[in-house]
Amino acid sequence: MQVLKIKNQLIELKSPKIMGIINVSPDSFYLNSRKNTIKEVLNEIEKQLQEGADFIDIGAMSSRPQAIYLPEKEELDRLKPIVIAIEREFPNALFSVDTFSSTVTKFVLDHGVGIINDISAFQFNEKLFEVLASYKPCYILMHNNNDFQKMHNSFQYESIFKECLKFFTEKLVLLKENNINDVIIDLGFGFAKNLDQNYSLFQFIKEFTILNRPILVGVSRKSMIYKLLDIDIEDSQNGSTVLHTLALLKGAKILRVHDVAPAKEVIKIFEKLNLFSDIHHK
Repeated sequence: MQVLKIKNQLIELKSPKIMGIINVSPDSFYLNSRKNTIKEVLNEIEKQLQEGADFIDIGAMSSRPQAIYLPEKEELDRLKPIVIAIEREFPNALFSVDTFSSTVTKFVLDHGVGIINDISAFQFNEKLFEVLASYKPCYILMHNNNDFQKMHNSFQYESIFKECLKFFTEKLVLLKENNINDVIIDLGFGFAKNLDQNYSLFQFIKEFTILNRPILVGVSRKSMIYKLLDIDIEDSQNGSTVLHTLALLKGAKILRVHDVAPAKEVIKIFEKLNLFSDIHHK
């Protein structure tokens, strides 16, 4: 059984976990995830926790296609009052911040955040790794290319599985050398991949368990769902639920989602099936 140390807590991953999403950026790709005031953020945190979120991921800079690079000071200005408020209001909850800024990372780790969700794999900010090595937080390592402006461009992969596996293996060596041991793997669906590449990589989720790290799947309401189905993003919950179910069957341990309640239902049914699967194989 995999265990993560987050802040002063040991989190067992015998059962899959849910990471709820809250965006404080005005241009995040899913309108309903955007929260514009501290009160809205706190209310959404309360709602997600009640619905069963184990972690909550807060982001101040959109990573959607054509997203605008946000200067570190502006990102910090957006996050600072929110992080201070959640540290006060939810001292026992586990929060992640979606950032690749060294300045933001240092601030949030100093104010009670336990997880850094870095879409850059420490490639966009040369000082970030120094902060990670100093604080040694729980860290989400995501597959991406090394250019913010081109991170949504698709690339030609000779073997998407082999190249992603090599990417993670090399990054994990660097992290281990600096005693950053609580690492979560995110395959980076929607980043540096086209629609077919996303689905091809999805089929390999189980193979990435060879890395012996918890696998987080972030496909909630992404274009790989609504473009394939030719629907609006607002109608993509059903497709998200299908992929969440398949991800768990392939060994994913954390679902990063916009809609916590449906994801909780997926996990409850998955757990019941596993119970009888264990009995069946005895």
